[in-house]
Amino acid sequence: MPRIPHSLIPLAGLAVLLPVALAAAEGVSVPVDQSKVFRIEQPASTVIVGNPVFAAVTMHDRYTVVVTGKSAGTTNLIILDANSEPIIDEPLTVTAGSQNTVTVMRKDTRYSYSCAPDCDAIPLPGDGKDVFTTTAEQINQRDQMALQAAGKASAGQPVQR
Repeated sequence: MPRIPHSLIPLAGLAVLLPVALAAAEGVSVPVDQSKVFRIEQPASTVIVGNPVFAAVTMHDRYTVVVTGKSAGTTNLIILDANSEPIIDEPLTVTAGSQNTVTVMRKDTRYSYSCAPDCDAIPLPGDGKDVFTTTAEQINQRDQMALQAAGKASAGQPVQR
């Protein structure tokens, strides 16, 4: 078996990592529950996302596209001009979580937290069913109370706390 000189080992590692880095640099990447604005050089007529389960794409104007990550996964983004010719046809990757997301595994149940700087439970797809449902219900109840309070305040009614 041939031996690799010690001085070449770092270069061998670079040769393995470089294609991975280049592949990651291709296409569009957006975190779940976040949006990115992309400017294009030619005027767009149509915007298509391969699988709308993963991302929503909105044309702000003919030169500006907003991509919002909905759930983790990979699909593609196609932007066509007025003649239905592709301006862009790129892979679109929606990444799970952000740098502030912490995932905890307890036995066979996953729990997700947003830590910035304190940690709060956040329901994410893949979390344990009971945890996800309970947290989502609590968030919905809080949102409903906030909407009701905002409605009363705008109508000039007193808001009870």
